[in-house]
Amino acid sequence: MFKKLLIIGCGLIGSSVLRGSINKKISKKIFVYEKSKKNISKIKKINSKIIILKKLDKKISDIDIVVISTPMSQYERIIPSLNKFLGKKSVITDVGSTKQNVLNLKNKKLNKSLVWISSHPISGSEVSGPEYGTKSLFLNKWCIVLNHKNKNKLKKIIKLWKRLGSKVIIMDPKSHDEIFSLTSHLPHLIAYNLIKTAQDFQRKQKKNIIKFSAGGLRDFSRIAASNEIMWRDIFFSNKKNMIKAIDMFIRNLKSFKKNIKNFENRNLIKKLKNSKKVRQQIIDLKQDIAKPDFGRE
Repeated sequence: MFKKLLIIGCGLIGSSVLRGSINKKISKKIFVYEKSKKNISKIKKINSKIIILKKLDKKISDIDIVVISTPMSQYERIIPSLNKFLGKKSVITDVGSTKQNVLNLKNKKLNKSLVWISSHPISGSEVSGPEYGTKSLFLNKWCIVLNHKNKNKLKKIIKLWKRLGSKVIIMDPKSHDEIFSLTSHLPHLIAYNLIKTAQDFQRKQKKNIIKFSAGGLRDFSRIAASNEIMWRDIFFSNKKNMIKAIDMFIRNLKSFKKNIKNFENRNLIKKLKNSKKVRQQIIDLKQDIAKPDFGRE
C-alpha cells in the first residue's frame, strides 16, 4: 500500500502498529526509530526486515507516513529533525491521547510545508514495551482522526488505521479532549487516587489490606499500573478539561456522601440504577461483553 513507513517510538502502540503493518503488508519497507537499546533488541526479534534508524536524518526524506508513538513530551524534540529532513510528500500522524496541545505545537513548531494529521487509537493496556504489542491491538477498536484540509493525505491516514483494523471517526480537537477527559483520563486519575488511598489506609491502620483485594480494587490497580510518564503527559496536556472533570466528580462524590450520611434511600437507589443503564449501553455498543469476570481466566 505504501512504499515506506516510519514508526518513531516503539512501545506498546508503536510495536502494535509495526506488527499490524507487517501482517497486513501495509508498506514495502518499515523503518523504526527508537532510542532505547533494550527496546531495539526486542524489536529486531519481531522481523528481520525491519530497518532500525539510529537517528532521524536524510534517510527519512522520502517516507510516505510517519507515526509518532513516543510520550507526548517528546514531540517537541522530534519536530526539528522532521523539519530538516522530511519530504513534503510525507504525512505525519501521532497516537497521543490529547489533541489540542498537539495542534498548538504543530502550528507553532512544524514547518508549514509539512502535513501532520493527528490520530488517537482507542486501544491499549496497562502494560508498556514492544514485547506487549500485538498485530490485532486495533482490531474493531475506534480510532479518532482529526480533520484536515489536505483531503488526499487525510485519506492516507484513514486508510492506514482501517487497514490495521480500526473503525475510524473524524473529530475536532476540542470535542476530542472534552470527551476523553471523562471517558479515559478521569477514570485513570481516579484509579491512581484510589490506590493511593488504599496505601494511605494501610500505612495508617498498619494492616495489610492489599492481600484482601476484591474485584473492584483489583481492577482499579490494573488501570493504575499504566505508564506513569504517558499519563503525566496526558494530565498536564489536558489540564483545563481535567480540572473541570475533577470538579464535576467531586460534586457528585459529595452528593453520594450526603445520600449515605442521611440514609437517603430513594436518591441513592436512583443513582445506582442509572449507573447500570450505562453499563448496558457499553455492552450494546460492543465496547465490552456481558460475561462476568470475577477472577480473570
